[in-house]
Amino acid sequence: MSKVSRSRLVAIPLVVVALVVALAACGTGKDAVTQGDTFEFVSPGGKTTIFYDPPSSRKRVRDLSGENVVTGAPLGLSDFDGKVVVINVWGQWCAPCRAEVGDLEQVYEQTAPLGVEFLGINFRDNRQEAQDYIRNNDVTYPSIYDYPGRTLVRLTTPTSVVPTTVVLDRNHRAAAVFLRTVSVEDLDPLVRRLAAEPYTPPATPAGTGTSVVRGGSS
Repeated sequence: MSKVSRSRLVAIPLVVVALVVALAACGTGKDAVTQGDTFEFVSPGGKTTIFYDPPSSRKRVRDLSGENVVTGAPLGLSDFDGKVVVINVWGQWCAPCRAEVGDLEQVYEQTAPLGVEFLGINFRDNRQEAQDYIRNNDVTYPSIYDYPGRTLVRLTTPTSVVPTTVVLDRNHRAAAVFLRTVSVEDLDPLVRRLAAEPYTPPATPAGTGTSVVRGGSS
């Protein structure tokens, strides 16, 4: 497969009205924009790779949850508190997704001992097709089953671009967004750097045994 076909973005006809409104309200500028307490994505000038540095410029993503594609059990971002998380939006119908799946699995296996997790979001597949894709490509990290795109709306990245990869630091703030296929060379040094950043766990509210983190409204 040529480099052109590997990096080509796949546009899908679904339009999620709430997401379009949110993106339109953000405006444009020379750099990607985050607003309020919760991550909102803008891709200025058609950029397909955006980094959010220094860490103080990053915003938390909203909580993401759904059913595990394979088991049907509840699965969500909150399952990975304190971990660097690579979120990858994919569909078995997407040729660029098939081009990057081996690289994603390789980075996951190499960096999991450092406190890195991967979370897929499967989009516009029937469940059996998605399960077959996971099995045939030896994917060992979990994915949320999200045929209608409800989880993607909460991620506030363009649902018209698949694959999309969002990399979160240990505080689950967006550190990078890729609106294209990704490679080992893209992800491995990035997630290693994020895993090595200083991390302060959220404060535990008085009278509880677990931390509660809620995203602000944008």
